[in-house]
Amino acid sequence: MNPAVKNRPQAVLFACTRNTVRSPMAEGLGRHLFGRQVYFASAGVRRGENNGFAVAVMDEIGIDITKHRPHTFEDLEDACFDVIATLSPEAHHKALEFTRTLATDVVYWPTLDPTAIEGSRERILDAYRDVRDTLLERIKKMLDYQPMGNL
Repeated sequence: MNPAVKNRPQAVLFACTRNTVRSPMAEGLGRHLFGRQVYFASAGVRRGENNGFAVAVMDEIGIDITKHRPHTFEDLEDACFDVIATLSPEAHHKALEFTRTLATDVVYWPTLDPTAIEGSRERILDAYRDVRDTLLERIKKMLDYQPMGNL
């Protein structure tokens, strides 16, 4: 067995500012890659509204995040996460406060907020795609993703 798999976190929380773009995308990617091998959740510092661009770029790669409902750290039913990956400075500060008395690793992945991008629809979609693809690579690396290959 790969030693990295033995040490793989069993519960991961992704956190951003409003839980509408970056963290739900990361949660969807994690679930897509690892299924039930790892528990994934997401939360925001504040609650936002679902984002159509995030839904669209995830749909492009076959991941449906339409059922996601934005929620905050306070809405979490459980605080038993091995790792919290924070995607914004605000979320990082909140996660550090949230885990003050917990044995949870908090990692900061500075991630562009694509809602700040202006211009054509295609330019905006490209920003969302860049965020999606960056998160995908970070998740694969953090959790030592090994595709099953052809059987």
